[in-house]
Amino acid sequence: MSVKHPVVAVTGSSGAGTTTVKRAFEHVFRRESLSPVVIEGDSFHSLSRMEFREAVKKAEAAGNFSFSHFGPEANHFDKLGELFKTYGESGTGKKRYYIHSDQEAAEHNARLNTNLKPGEFTPWEDIPAGSDLLFYEGLHGLVKTDSIDASAHVDLGVGVVPIINLEWIQKIFRDNAERGYSAEATVDTILRRMPDYVNHITPQFSRTDINFQRVPTVDTSNPFITRDIPTPDESLVIIHFSNPKKAGADFPYLLSMIPNSFMSRYNTIVVPGGKMSYAMDLILTPIIHNMIERRNA
Repeated sequence: MSVKHPVVAVTGSSGAGTTTVKRAFEHVFRRESLSPVVIEGDSFHSLSRMEFREAVKKAEAAGNFSFSHFGPEANHFDKLGELFKTYGESGTGKKRYYIHSDQEAAEHNARLNTNLKPGEFTPWEDIPAGSDLLFYEGLHGLVKTDSIDASAHVDLGVGVVPIINLEWIQKIFRDNAERGYSAEATVDTILRRMPDYVNHITPQFSRTDINFQRVPTVDTSNPFITRDIPTPDESLVIIHFSNPKKAGADFPYLLSMIPNSFMSRYNTIVVPGGKMSYAMDLILTPIIHNMIERRNA
């Protein structure tokens, strides 16, 4: 961990809603006039889109039906851990981008004078000098294996963990709306990822400093036939602090500022789903502010 070069990691499964937390942090960074290095988790996959598809076919031919983006075989866990360590020590490191769309391809090709396509990676490049902190958002921000522990170099870890049925509903809806995948294809992906989900995604949430878990208040018993994502107003958000003192959690203040919120345990506050972004703002702003004050001191 580092006082001078802090590392912030937001981690969550595919479809969990990490983008919402990313936006909350972006608002904080803008208000605090900070210049973060933004790291996208997809950029640390080890296989391009076409290479991954071929690897899945090869694994299935060998009887392995669990090869997935969630596991170590399809990711550079070593490079991610090294980036967190190197940045914490010196504020330097290497990054790259995974190209999701034609628009991103055009932007990076213009910047790098390349001819890259969606599903490919940009070359590794040095991160910009003079950044205030490193901000990671993706699947493996607090990953730990027998040989690698990225979480050891994270100064603030935030988990986004909707209950599993809601996570699956969100993923099925997103994959259909944004990528044109059928619900059946997404369910196949969920099943293939399950062993890696249990072994490499879920354990991270016991290493985070704060977890945001959205719980719907409507029936999501069968997420595979539900086509509507429960709205924020049809949800509660459980916010758990692993160490309230370390995070500077001021529960009386939060309860007074967030109507209809309540404490469910000494380190857990529950807020209406519609107040999730507001709660994130109230919680994250002082943490980042104090982090930067310590760095400047």
